[in-house]
Parts: sequence; structure tokens; C-alpha cells
Amino acid sequence: MKTQKNILLAFILNLSFGIFEFAGGIFTGSVAIAADAVHDLGDSLSIGTSYFLEKKSRQQADSTHTYGYIRYSLLGSLITTLVLTLGSAYTIFNAVKKIINPSEINVNGMIIFAIAGFFVNLAAAIFTHGGDSLNQKAVNLHMLEDVLGWVVVLAGGIVIRLTGFILIDPIMSIGVAVFILFNTLKNLKEILDIFLEKTPKNIDIKEIKAHIEEIEGVSGVHHIHLRTLDGNVNFATMHVVTNLRGKEIKDKIRKELKEHGIAHSTLELEAEDEICQSTHCHIEPASHSHGHHHHHHH
Repeated sequence: MKTQKNILLAFILNLSFGIFEFAGGIFTGSVAIAADAVHDLGDSLSIGTSYFLEKKSRQQADSTHTYGYIRYSLLGSLITTLVLTLGSAYTIFNAVKKIINPSEINVNGMIIFAIAGFFVNLAAAIFTHGGDSLNQKAVNLHMLEDVLGWVVVLAGGIVIRLTGFILIDPIMSIGVAVFILFNTLKNLKEILDIFLEKTPKNIDIKEIKAHIEEIEGVSGVHHIHLRTLDGNVNFATMHVVTNLRGKEIKDKIRKELKEHGIAHSTLELEAEDEICQSTHCHIEPASHSHGHHHHHHH
């Protein structure tokens, strides 16, 4: 359960650090630090929900969730993503206020905080690295962003120290916020694509169709539906026209699908003289001549 322990650890680290950092933002008067704190606290909340939902997503399928609980993990990334969106918007709003009405900054404090922040978040990023769920990726993305955020704060502190240009602070925090927003929206699109049952983006439906139709004894395949539960686990259903015995043909097809990254498949077999009942057959984009022009062998 590497993923879960990591997420819990990241949560505790982030939460305590977020609070510490918020105090630091107030103490130094740096909006970039305060912005980062809002972002960190938002992160830790979403990491907390991620933790519980990731746990739930490990449950085995049952009669209420016949596809299993994997999508609960996605729900975690959805919540995280929305929290981050709000956090970024809030940050931008605050920074604009600061640009209009600048105030003093404790530069030395800012630099010390940035160095501490950099190391704490670097440790957290190393800990949470290497999970494979979208949820874990979201968590790790935050960690990396936090590290970057601190590098930016540090650079800003140094610039203010050398030039006294305090506006650099709110300008940087807007930069960080925009960067986070951009990534967040990309993540959001990925999550929504999965909820909308889009064909997984690493799978080429035409190629799969062609490969299956090349299998000896298969005279056609239609009605191919592909979905992914969480971006990793893929399902396929299809109708296969064949006169061969079920078991041998299914084994061949499943082997082919495994090579395309599809772990679970439901295969409906039809004899060549059987006309598919479903109307969908006739609106498939590819040309179908199955069944209808075959001479029936009696």
C-alpha cells in the first residue's frame, strides 16, 4: 500500500507546513509566501480527501459498485483540482491588491522561509514520487509546484534584497498562480474525459479493429466500445463475427487486446449467418459487409 502511506505522510507534512507558512507570510508581509500558504493548505485538504478516496478506491467490486471503486480515486483528483483552482484565483486577487497598494516586506525573513520551504517540499516530493494513479500524480504535481514556488520566492527575495523592487513579490505570486491554474485545467480535462467515457487516449480503435479482423477465422468485428475506469484500467466490449469455437477465438482476441493495454474485455460472438440485432451496427463509421453478403453454408 505504498501509495496510501505516502499520501498520508504528504498530508501531515503539508498541513503543518501550510499553517507555519501562513504565519510566515503575515510575519514577513510577503504576498508570495501567503499565496504559497493558501496553495499549500488547499493542497493538504485535497490530499486528505485524496487519502480517504484512494483508500476507498482499493475496495473490491460488489453488488452496488459492479465496476469496483476505482473511480473514487478520480473523485479525489477532481476535488483537489477544484480546490487548487479556487486557491489560484484567490492568490491572483490578493496579488493585484498588493500591486495597487504595496507594503513593506521583511526580506531576510522571506529568504529564510524560502530556503526552509524548499527543503521541506523537496523531501515531500521525493516521498510521494512514483505512484501510478491519476490521484497520486495530482498529489505529486502539487509537491513539485511547491518546490518551484519556493525557488521563485527565494529568487524574489534576492531580487528585493539587491534592488529594493518590492513589486516583484506580487508579480511572482501571480506567475505561480497562473502556472498552477494552467496545470489544473489540463488535469480537469483529463478527469472529465474519463467521466464522459471517452476512448482512452493511448488506444487507437481503428488499429484494434484491424488487428482483430486479421485473426484467422474472424470475418468481422463491430460495436467496439472502449472505456477506462481511471486512466489506467481499460475495458472493451465488442461483437465478433466468427464460425469458430468460442474458446479458441476468444483467447486469441484477448491476447491481442492485452497487447493494446486492455485488461478486461467482454466479447459477444455471432455466427456469420446471424444478423446483429442492434441498430448501432449500421451507423458505425467503417464499412460493414459482415453477415449480409455471406452465402449461408448449410
